[in-house]
Amino acid sequence: MAGRFDTNPFAEEEVNPFSNPGSVARGTNSRLAPLNPEPVDYNYGFGATVDIPLDPTTDLKKKEKELQAKEAELRRREQDVRRKEEAAARAGISLDVKNWPPFFPIIHHDIANEIPIHLQRLQYVAFTSLLGLVLCLTWNIIAVTAAWIKGEGVKIWFLAIIYFISGVPGAYVLWYRPLYRAFRTDSALNYGWFFLFYLLHIGFCILAAVAPPIVFKGKSFTGILSAIDVLGDHAVIGILYFIGFGFFCFEILISIWVIQQVYMYFRGSGKAAEMKREAARGAVRSAF
Repeated sequence: MAGRFDTNPFAEEEVNPFSNPGSVARGTNSRLAPLNPEPVDYNYGFGATVDIPLDPTTDLKKKEKELQAKEAELRRREQDVRRKEEAAARAGISLDVKNWPPFFPIIHHDIANEIPIHLQRLQYVAFTSLLGLVLCLTWNIIAVTAAWIKGEGVKIWFLAIIYFISGVPGAYVLWYRPLYRAFRTDSALNYGWFFLFYLLHIGFCILAAVAPPIVFKGKSFTGILSAIDVLGDHAVIGILYFIGFGFFCFEILISIWVIQQVYMYFRGSGKAAEMKREAARGAVRSAF
């Protein structure tokens, strides 16, 4: 006979999961994958340091002071440059920087910033007159070179080269630069130089446009008379000469308009009377 306290084989087995953890793990078939190990952080991510400026206006004030210091330094440099320019101008020293043409600067030319706005159009037209003279003398070399090749002689070619070498720099120095300085500094003396040599320039263009047979039969210029003379022998060269004649005529028209406008401004601005006073003072100084 079984004992009184024999265990019932059909009773449910009570298992204490906390009595032996190892046996429970072996006894149960768990399919959950173990978690990856994580670094120990007792603050749960709240321990990272963040730089927060306590007073954001401090950096702004510092930057503002730096900008003010740079501005004061630039203002001081501008004043120094201006004082040097004024001293150089009083001493008669030119500080003009060569800036034209842009690809190979040989002259200083800045109409937009140095010429008064009411005179800029007239100055641009005068500059066009200077460039027109360059075009006329360049075409004159081309036409005369063609005539020389066809047997007109080498002397006319040498004369054409001399006209270009002496005419272009001479025009810039003798009448264009005085007009530029007259408009820039409002000097009556520069106006006088301009009128004198610009009249010579117009006379030269008229001589070239007519091309009278006084120097090597006039064929060193692409004028009307030389064009008619060459056209009978060489039609193509005659056409080149007629084109040169047209260039010189156009240059004459522009030059007459320029000198007329400059003279009207010269008389209207009172520079004529000032020029007369300067001439009178010069005569008195020469007498004494």
